[in-house]
Amino acid sequence: MTRPIAPARTALRPIAAHLVAGAIWVSLVTLGTPIAAQSAPPPLDAATQARIDRVLKATPLIDGHNDLPWELREKYASKVETTDVSANSDKLREPLQTDIARLRAGRVGGQFWSVYVPAELTGGAAVQATLEQIDIVKRLAARYPRDLELATTAADVVRIHKAGRIASLMGMEGGHQIGNSLGVLRQMYGLGVRYMTLTHFLNNDWADSATDDPKRNGLTPFGKSVVGEMNRLGMILDLSHVSPKTMMDALAATKAPVMFSHSGARALNDHPRNVPDDVLKLLPANGGVVMVNFYPGHLSQAVTAWNAVRAAEEARNKVYFNGQPERRKAAMQAWDKANPKPATSMGLVADHIDHIAKIAGHDHVGIGGDLDGIGGDFVVGLGGVDGYPHLFAELIRRGWSDADLAKLAGGNILRVMRGAEATAAAMKGVPPGTDVLSAAK
Repeated sequence: MTRPIAPARTALRPIAAHLVAGAIWVSLVTLGTPIAAQSAPPPLDAATQARIDRVLKATPLIDGHNDLPWELREKYASKVETTDVSANSDKLREPLQTDIARLRAGRVGGQFWSVYVPAELTGGAAVQATLEQIDIVKRLAARYPRDLELATTAADVVRIHKAGRIASLMGMEGGHQIGNSLGVLRQMYGLGVRYMTLTHFLNNDWADSATDDPKRNGLTPFGKSVVGEMNRLGMILDLSHVSPKTMMDALAATKAPVMFSHSGARALNDHPRNVPDDVLKLLPANGGVVMVNFYPGHLSQAVTAWNAVRAAEEARNKVYFNGQPERRKAAMQAWDKANPKPATSMGLVADHIDHIAKIAGHDHVGIGGDLDGIGGDFVVGLGGVDGYPHLFAELIRRGWSDADLAKLAGGNILRVMRGAEATAAAMKGVPPGTDVLSAAK
């Protein structure tokens, strides 16, 4: 889940603001094409579509991260049975980026549904909300049995894909969701959760987040116990959202391959949610995979710069128009009109995929769109789950082979799943962990 800063409705006047972004001065007037000027990509030619279909018939396209369950909770009060996501969910009262028809059009063969809850929820409240999110995923699969089937193993995914359905897996998006309890972690695994992101936006009691000031120096001893128990269970470590030090500590501690369920390459955009090259270089030895997301704020230097300038303008207007919400709203609307957010092209997603393949190898890259977790901000042509073939067409244009496309689509994450399963099998004689988090914080 990437929760973009909501458009802050406040501003003074159009400005030509500048800021330092990676040692480059970026001007608002040179940031790129405004979103209003975006257009959908043209239909694929028959030969390219046939090639993509051939690849994705043999290997399921598995997306690492989709937040539809949280959107159903927040926008539709968890009413899965009365909220129709069979088709045209982009036209609902509260539009969605995911529905069955578009999953089919996107050739999706497997989806990790995020059972996300906010990092501000902790303890029992976080555990309860996670259970409710798991319930949504199971009810979703029950409502659309001809299209969705729950999966917990790599073999399940392959079988379900061959049967013509979409394998539905679950991942928790934050270590806070286990309430600092290895027993709760085990129960989440028993309910079908197959990865856990070690942190979300905030540090938790045993690991540092990428988007919070460091407090734990990476993983604490209890955090390493969590890693060990995840290995024993066969639950994949997800290192999206964690700090570089936490990434390094987790890679040193784990016996199984890791995943980054929805991240990008930090070398292309110095955003804390992206993966540095020194970490990418460790993936071949670990066997892990970075699944590239579609959030413009992570992909694009121009959008990151625009977001920073806009946040500064919003903060300034909160001072100028303190106690005057209507003036703040009007001012920011004027600023937004004069300074439209730059568009993000599909080519930039391909650039991140190419970079990860260059540094870590084609065996270590995948796709984790974060759709329905990115708000109204999207890459041109990737605003819904039907867009994946266009991304594959761009990679074909760049010379990607069918074998490497298959690895990207699902081959690499299936290998990670099998690696986690093999690690658990090898640790079958290891007793469940009983470590307790120290009271010292």
